[in-house]
Amino acid sequence: MREWVVKRRERTRQLIELGGLVVKAGLVDLTDDDRATLYGAFLAVADRLRGGEADNARTLWRRKGSRAFEAQQDDASSVAQLEAH
Repeated sequence: MREWVVKRRERTRQLIELGGLVVKAGLVDLTDDDRATLYGAFLAVADRLRGGEADNARTLWRRKGSRAFEAQQDDASSVAQLEAH
C-alpha cells in the first residue's frame, strides 16, 4: 500500500478517536453541539498549556483522564461478568 494512503488512514483514525473523546466527555451534549463554543473551550485549554502552570494542568488532566478510563474499564468488566452469569 502506498505510504500516503497509510498516513491518511492513520490521520483519519486519529481524528475519529479525538472526536470520540469530545463525545465521551459529554461536551457535545453540554454545548448543544455548538462548534464555536467547543472551539473556544479548546483554545482556552491551549492557552493554559502555553502558560506558566502548563505542567500542573497537564498532570491534573492526565490523572483525571486516566481515572475516567479505568472507571469505564471497570464498569465494562462488571457488566461482562453480570452478563456471563
